[in-house]
Amino acid sequence: MERSEDWIREAEWDLKHAKNDLEHGFYNWACFSSQQAAEKAVKAVFQKMHIDVWGHSVADLLNELSKSIKIPKKLIQYAYELDKVYIPSRYPNAHPSGSPSQRYTIREARRMIKYAEEIIKFCKNILSTIR
Repeated sequence: MERSEDWIREAEWDLKHAKNDLEHGFYNWACFSSQQAAEKAVKAVFQKMHIDVWGHSVADLLNELSKSIKIPKKLIQYAYELDKVYIPSRYPNAHPSGSPSQRYTIREARRMIKYAEEIIKFCKNILSTIR
């Protein structure tokens, strides 16, 4: 069963979550939610194409998608940055000291949100062209 609409809806919901976290100072969670939003948006495209994919790396998913669809290089670069917050934004032992809540900044959170927004926008445009 093709569920791309569910995936893109969840991507948008995660983006909303990221923005809410940013507003309330949960910068590590804003970063993580941004990564999740981008990941789910790319997976929505694969769903629409009836291709099963596995993994959580937004960059790997976009690189795989680039075999079928031209992906702007800047989105791949954004994906590499989003991938870097997937684990360390949540686990204290990913850093030499301090918890993730102490390690992430408003600047990083805003940047990750921007990257996720652009990836979601790109994926929504692709979804609108696939039948």
